[in-house]
Amino acid sequence: MKVAAYQAPLLRSGSLEALDLIRKRVAWCEAQGVAILCCPEAILGGLADDAPNPTELAIDAQGDGLRNALAPLASDTVTTIVGFTEMAATGRLYNTAAVFHQGSVIGLYRKLYPAINRSIYEAGDQMPVFQVGGLTFGIVICNDSNYLEPARIMAARGATALFVPTNNGLHADKTYAGLTTHARNVDIARAVENSMWVIRADVAGQASGLISAGASGIVDPDGMVRAAAEESVEDVLMVDLDTSPRERRRRWDASRNPAVVDE
Repeated sequence: MKVAAYQAPLLRSGSLEALDLIRKRVAWCEAQGVAILCCPEAILGGLADDAPNPTELAIDAQGDGLRNALAPLASDTVTTIVGFTEMAATGRLYNTAAVFHQGSVIGLYRKLYPAINRSIYEAGDQMPVFQVGGLTFGIVICNDSNYLEPARIMAARGATALFVPTNNGLHADKTYAGLTTHARNVDIARAVENSMWVIRADVAGQASGLISAGASGIVDPDGMVRAAAEESVEDVLMVDLDTSPRERRRRWDASRNPAVVDE
C-alpha cells in the first residue's frame, strides 16, 4: 500500500485555502496509486490557539458540517487524514484529525496532549485505531508523539503504521534549529519501539508572524528514514509500505522456502 505525507504551506489563521491545495494533492495521489494521504495538524483554519476568535474556526463533527466541509476531498481511492478544530456538543474545542474515506468521515482522533504549556483545546481521552484497505493504523497529533503510551497502545491493538499530523508553526523566538531533528528522532524512536511505520506531515513557511521549517518525514519499522521533506517549502512524500527491509527479507525468505509463508 502506498501512503503519502503532505507538507503544506503554513497559512494565515482562519484561511481555508488548504482545501484547494489538498484537493490537488488528492488528485496527484489518485494518479500515483496512493491509498492514504496524511495532512498537517489543523490544516483547516490553523490552530485555534493563534486565532483572535477560536470558535470561528471550529466545525461540529457530529452533524453534516464536517462531511460537507471535506466534500471537495472525496475520492474513490484516496483516504485523507485532515486536521481541524472540532466543536463538541458540550461547546468544548478539540484539536482533531478526521479520517475521510470515500466521502464519509469514518473516524476521529482528538489530540491527547494539546500543548506543552497551555492551550484552549481540551485533551482527548481515546486512542482508536482505524482500518483502510487492509492497513490498521493509528493517529497521534504533533506533541502526542513525544509520549510513549499512545503509539504503544495502538500497536498493541494491531496498528502497523502511525500517522502524525503536525503543526510546528511557532513564533521566531520560540522555534529552534534542532526542531526538525528532534521530530525525526522521535519518529525513529516510535517506529523502532513498536515495529511500525511513522508518517509525519508538517507545515512549512511563514505566515501571520509564525515560521516552520517543516519536519515531514516517513520512517520505516527498522528506524530508517525513507523520505524527508525539503525544508521551508511545500512538499509531498510517498512510500510503499510493502518495501521495508523487514518485508523485503520476508519476501526473499519466502521465495527460497515457500513454507515460510505459512509459518
